[in-house]
Amino acid sequence: MKVHVVYESLMKGNGVYTAFTEMVELLKEKDDVEVLVKGNKAANVFHSHTYGLYYFWKGRKYKGRRVYTVHVIPDSIKGSLPHGERYMPLAKWYFKKVYEYADVCIAISPMVENAIKELGAKTRVELISNPIIIENWKRTPEMRIKGRKMLGLSNNDFVVLGVGQLEGRKGIDDFIDVSELVTEAKFVWAGGRPFGLLTEGINRINEKISTANHIKLTGMVELEKMKYIYAAADLLLFPSYQENCPLAPLEAAASGMPVIFRNLKEYSLLYGLDYLRASTVSGFAELIERLMTDNSFYEYGLTQSEQLVALFDKNKIREKLINLYRELNND
Repeated sequence: MKVHVVYESLMKGNGVYTAFTEMVELLKEKDDVEVLVKGNKAANVFHSHTYGLYYFWKGRKYKGRRVYTVHVIPDSIKGSLPHGERYMPLAKWYFKKVYEYADVCIAISPMVENAIKELGAKTRVELISNPIIIENWKRTPEMRIKGRKMLGLSNNDFVVLGVGQLEGRKGIDDFIDVSELVTEAKFVWAGGRPFGLLTEGINRINEKISTANHIKLTGMVELEKMKYIYAAADLLLFPSYQENCPLAPLEAAASGMPVIFRNLKEYSLLYGLDYLRASTVSGFAELIERLMTDNSFYEYGLTQSEQLVALFDKNKIREKLINLYRELNND
């Protein structure tokens, strides 16, 4: 069986590209499926992670065998593009077309599943989360040394990491504010602006960055180098305001560190277990300071990360994908 897996964007500094890359790697782990990423060879099933013109053009020959993994919902536009709320009617119309073009939409979280249904899209929906390949992220002492050297950090620094695009939706404003409160730690934000001037809040955020004294910005980081960035950190602060099935917390947890989330309904639906959370800048700061000074609480954070990663077992997710492909191919 052959599966044509598609990622049509040139942007590589985002979670969708990471999810696509790791899914391809996961599918290639066994010889029960042949994965076609580029080229025009015919396949049995078409599986896209993006929703541009190529998705519609290439998928036309696969009626009845089109799969689309839904990484983006209309609410993702808010806080990502300038005045994103103005584009909501258009976004809802377009995403409904994207979802209905697929014979099966893979919802990567319960929140995504709800969003598809709320749009009234007439398509089959299967709930299959993004996989995490733990081996790709698990840290070693050598990786930690290399990561800290890359970032210009000393061995004694307590490093708080943020990962995501430099936009309001990802909570960069709050991350900067927290860095000004917890001056004993080093704060690093890994991520840039793949959409350039079309990024929400670019002027506001730039002004805030210009006066921030306790944060280091890496800009866009190649996927292959992110494992060293994670290994250099002591915890991940993930203050994003809207997510579906974010990979950065899973990657950080797999690397071996506590993760602090914003208290969002999305995570309660997705994880179904306890996790470190706060809703305000002061709340984030209090958790960080406790993790810095209380070894038993830090160990508790590590245990939570282990439990979090276990929810996204790559073998179970791979089995679900293969079964779906076989079903579509045999219909």
